[in-house]
Parts: sequence; C-alpha cells; structure tokens
Amino acid sequence: MIVERAYAHVASYDEGEWPWSVPCVRQLMAEGLRFEAPVTFLVGENGSGKSTLVEALAEGFGLDSWGGSHDWRYATSRGRSVLGERIRFDAAPRGRRMLGSRAARKGFFLRAETALDALDREGFAPDAVSHGEGFLAAFREKFLQPGLYVMDEPEAALSFTSCLELLGHVDQLVKRGGQVVCATHSPLLTALPGADIVEVGEHGMRRVAWAELGVVDHWRRYLADPRSYLRHVLED
Repeated sequence: MIVERAYAHVASYDEGEWPWSVPCVRQLMAEGLRFEAPVTFLVGENGSGKSTLVEALAEGFGLDSWGGSHDWRYATSRGRSVLGERIRFDAAPRGRRMLGSRAARKGFFLRAETALDALDREGFAPDAVSHGEGFLAAFREKFLQPGLYVMDEPEAALSFTSCLELLGHVDQLVKRGGQVVCATHSPLLTALPGADIVEVGEHGMRRVAWAELGVVDHWRRYLADPRSYLRHVLED
C-alpha cells in the first residue's frame, strides 16, 4: 500500500455548487475514503462523481490532471481542480517518502478522454497503433514501479482479451508494491480477486461485493435475454 486514506477539508462551501453538490464528494469531505486493498475500483453510473474522485486523487498525489506519468507535471495550462487542490493522504510506510519528495514519487494517471495526448508525450506514438494497443503499451512499460496508479475507465479502449491482459498487469504491479485506484463500468475488471469495490452514486460511497454490483446484475440479465432490455429502447 502507498496510501491508506484520502481526505479533504474546506472551511466552508456551497452544497449547491459543483463539486460539493456531488454526494460522493460530500462524503469524502465528511469521512474521507479509506483504502483497504492494493486495488480499489470505483463503480457508478455516468455523472455519479467517480471520475471527479479519481482525478482529484491523481492531482493530490502530484500527477498531471491531463494524464501521464510522474515524470510529467502540468503538461497543459489547466491547473488542479478545486477538489484536487485540497486532497490530502494518510500514507502507508512505503508511501511517506513519496509524498515527502517529488523525486521519490512514482505513478501514472490514465484517463480515457485524454489518453492519446498523454501517450504521445510518453513516447508511445499512439497514431501508429490502435487506441487499445497504446493503452497496453503504457501498462507494459509504465505500470512497473511501486507507486500510485490511477485510471479512469481504461476499458473504454480495450477488448475483452485486452481487459484480461490489463488485469494481469495490475496483478503483477501490486505484487511489486504498487497501488491502483480505478474508476470503471466493467464487471470484468471489478472481478479481480482481492480488489476492494466502492459503489458511487446518490447514496455517496459504499463498499459492495462484486456479485452485488448493479452493473453485474444488468449484464447477467442482458446476456440472458437481450430483448427484455432492447424492447424498451427500440421502436417497433
């Protein structure tokens, strides 16, 4: 483990304004978020706030909000988010040196929406390969050293088999002492044995078992009988 808990404090804020209007952000402010395993998945619907959380966690650790490794800092003119500026960590023993020295900090922030730009800066020439191959190249070459690795919907560019390869890289990374926080919609990724799953939504944040995830239940039902879903969205 690199970090054991994330938290943020603001003297006062308007709960009607973003990001304070997001339930999971308010819970983070009130209680913090404790990390109980080397791999944590944040799962929720679009708009639930999971991407807001992972971006702030990356920024709090000193990773560029635009994406990329610890070698890059603020590759664009975009500064930290209002939440990212306030994120603090309770570090595990191996993470204290990283938080105390930027030179000692290791990690990577991979976000689907800016991945091509980040991969280009990292030297992966994403235009020469498929989007998914660019992602996998980053996993193979950058997800190696003990550090904090944050991902926002990495499955967006990956096939079924590529997602399985990603899980293999994550498994090897944590065995080397790395820690992963990943926002995802994928029932495949969240099935990783030993991972901690935090469901994000109107309720805020709560820990759930994989089999209890809404997305798992929906995929099971859809694959068993697609027409039961499609009849609600397709016109006669």
